[in-house]
Amino acid sequence: MAWKIKQSPLCKNLFIAPGNAGTASVGNNVPVGVDDFEKIASFCLANKIDLVVIGPEVPLVKGLRDYLEKNAPNILIVGPGKEGAQLEGSKDFSKQFMQRHGVPTAKARTFTSTEIKESLQYVEKISPPIVLKADGLAAGKGVVIAQTSKEAKDTLREMLEEKKFGEASAKVLIEEFLDGIELSVFVLTDGKDYVLLPEAKDYKRIGNNDTGPNTGGMGAVSPVAFADDVFMRKVEERIIKPTINGLSKEGISYKGFIFFGLINVKGEPYVIEYNARMGDPETQAVMPRIKNDLVELLVACAKGKLAGKSIAINRDCAITVCMVSGGYPGEFEKGKIISGLNSFADDALVFQAGTKNIENSTHTDGGRVLAVTGIGQNLEQARKSAYQGVSQLGWDGVYFRKDIGMDLMNLLNRPK
Repeated sequence: MAWKIKQSPLCKNLFIAPGNAGTASVGNNVPVGVDDFEKIASFCLANKIDLVVIGPEVPLVKGLRDYLEKNAPNILIVGPGKEGAQLEGSKDFSKQFMQRHGVPTAKARTFTSTEIKESLQYVEKISPPIVLKADGLAAGKGVVIAQTSKEAKDTLREMLEEKKFGEASAKVLIEEFLDGIELSVFVLTDGKDYVLLPEAKDYKRIGNNDTGPNTGGMGAVSPVAFADDVFMRKVEERIIKPTINGLSKEGISYKGFIFFGLINVKGEPYVIEYNARMGDPETQAVMPRIKNDLVELLVACAKGKLAGKSIAINRDCAITVCMVSGGYPGEFEKGKIISGLNSFADDALVFQAGTKNIENSTHTDGGRVLAVTGIGQNLEQARKSAYQGVSQLGWDGVYFRKDIGMDLMNLLNRPK
C-alpha cells in the first residue's frame, strides 16, 4: 500500500506506523503501535496529516476510525468504523448479516463455551469435512477444516474449552463445507458507490499442493482464470451490491475496502468470509495491476465521492510468492540476516513484511518476511519472474512454497 501510495503526485509526505525495513525506503516510519490510538491522533494533528489509510484489521476492529473522528476531526479516513469492521471482527455477526441480506454463504451455527455439549451433538449431524471458525480475529489462523467428526470434536474442545485462540474462540461457528475453488474480490466503497479492484487467489496452507496448517497466506495470483465476465457479474449482483446496500439499510457508515473471500462452487459464487481491508498477500499481486493514481481514489472514497470513478487495470499477470521463517506458522526464530536485497537484479518486486533494519543490514522480524511479485504477459512468465526473484534472496531457515500459480496454469491448459 505504501509503495503504491508513494507513486501518486498528490502524496507530498508519507508516514507509516509502525513500518518496517521496506517501508522506510518509500516513506517515514513512525514507531507507534497500530492500536495506540492516542499517539496516532497526536501524530496526525502535529504533522497536519490530510489522509489516514487504516491497513490492518486490529485498529479497524478496535475502532481507530471512531477515535480519530472524535479526537482529530477534519482528517480524511479510509477504513470503516468499529461497527462496519464487525464484518471481519466477528464471524457470527458477518454470517447473520449475510443471512439477513440474502448473500449466498454456507449454512452455519454458532456455539459458546457454555454450549460444548450441544456443539458436539451438532457435529454428529454433519457429514465431514466440517469447517470450524473462531468468531474473532486470529491472524488468519482461526479456521480449521476437520476431515473427521473426531477431529472436529477435538478441535472444538481446544477452541472453546482450552481457548486455543484466546477470546477469538469464545464463540465458534460450525459451518458446512463448500467444495470448490477459492478467490478474493476487493472493492473500495464510500458506502453508496464502489470501484471493483482486480481479483486474486491466495494460497493459505503452508505446504505444496495445499497441505498442512493454515497460514496468513503463502502467495497470490492475479488475475484468476475462472473469474470471467459471467462469474463476476454474479459476484456483483448477488454479493457486492447486496452487501453495500445491506450496510446502508442498517445505518452502518462504511468508507473503505471490503474484501470478499469467495468460493466458486460449480460456477456459483458463495461468501466464505468478509475482511474490512485489503488482503495479505493478495494486495502484493493486485496493486501492481492498478494503473490509477491510488491516492485520488482514496480521497474520493473518504469524501463520499466515488460515483463515476473507475479502475484501469493492467492486463499483465502477477504472481506473489511469500518467503517465511522456518517453523511458521508455528514457532520460529527472528533476527536472521537477509541476503540479496542490496544486490537484487530482477524485474520482480520485493515487498517487505516481517523485517527490521539493524546496523545497516536487514533482519527477519516475523513469520512472513518477504513477498516477491513477478509480472508477466501470462502466468508462466509471471511465475518465472517471481521464482527467479526468490532465488536471489535468503536467510538461515527460509521456506517458501514452490507451486504458487501452478493450479491456475493447469486449469488454463486443461483440454476443453
